Amino acid sequence: MWREIVDFLKGSPAKLKVAKLMVELGFSIDESGRIVCGGVEIGDSAIARVAMVDRRVVRETVSDILANPRMRKIFSGIRPAGSFLRDIAPALGYGVVEIRARPDAVGVISSATACISEAGVGIRQILAEDPDFNPDPKLLIITERQVPGEVVTKLLKIPTVKKVSLS
Repeated sequence: MWREIVDFLKGSPAKLKVAKLMVELGFSIDESGRIVCGGVEIGDSAIARVAMVDRRVVRETVSDILANPRMRKIFSGIRPAGSFLRDIAPALGYGVVEIRARPDAVGVISSATACISEAGVGIRQILAEDPDFNPDPKLLIITERQVPGEVVTKLLKIPTVKKVSLS
């Protein structure tokens, strides 16, 4: 999907910034052309500030998207993924496992979750960063408690895993 958006907005880095922000944050475009997050309208100026573009670029991006049936379908269907617990995990007594693996690797999530569950630790949440958005994507696993140190050794034995850290 991201490659398609990049191709669509090629030649306009400012519009691409707006589109990237919308995808990353789960902002969609409703039937009246408003940018919304879960039904809450997000103003063009607020998006422009965060994307570091002129507010008119935000409106032009929306107009371009709405004029293209494929892009309209993509951007009208985006939904926010909900709260991510990484930053508050310690306050909740949860653990965080961060894994960096080859971006093209297959099976990292299933192998990592197997290692964690074999240690008797439940998983609360998982976020796998998209390698098209992030050149060094991470797999973040929020666990019901800190994972034992020996799990790190097992995770590092997954062939495509380069680095594991706990917090």
